[in-house]
Amino acid sequence: MIVADAAAFRALLPDGGRLLGLDVGTKTIGTALCDAGWSFASPAGTIRRATKFASDKAALTQLVAAQSVAGIVVGLPLNLDGTAGPRVQATRAFARNIVDLGRPILLWDERWSTQAVERMMVDADLSRAKRAERVDTLAAAHILQGAIDALVRA
Repeated sequence: MIVADAAAFRALLPDGGRLLGLDVGTKTIGTALCDAGWSFASPAGTIRRATKFASDKAALTQLVAAQSVAGIVVGLPLNLDGTAGPRVQATRAFARNIVDLGRPILLWDERWSTQAVERMMVDADLSRAKRAERVDTLAAAHILQGAIDALVRA
C-alpha cells in the first residue's frame, strides 16, 4: 500500500522495524536504512539504474530481504511550489512498481534534500567528485531521517 501521510504509514507498520529510504533518480537509486527503533538513518549505498526495471527491482528485493525491512520511504520530488512535475509522476510509477515487495510505502516530500546534502558536503570541503559519488545515498538518508522524525511524533 502506498500512502503520503506519516500517521497512515505508521498504522501500517509493526512497532519498530527497519525502514528503507530511497532517493529515486534516472541514473541511480540512493538507499538508506534506519535502525529498528527509528532513531537515525544511515546511507546504505547506491544502486545503478539498469535499462530494465526488473534489475532495479531485483536489487531492491535483495536489500529488503537482507535487511529485514518493514517499510519503504520514497522521496517525492515535488516542485518548490508543491506542484507535481514529470519526476513526481515517474516516482509514483516507481512506487507502484515496487508495491509487490509486500512492504508499506510512504511517499515523502524531498524538495530540499539534495540541496541540504550538497551544502553539508561543500561545508565539509569534499571534492566535486566525492560529492557526486555520495549525493544520492546521503539524500536518501536525509529523506529517511525526516520521515522517521515525523513517524516518532505520529
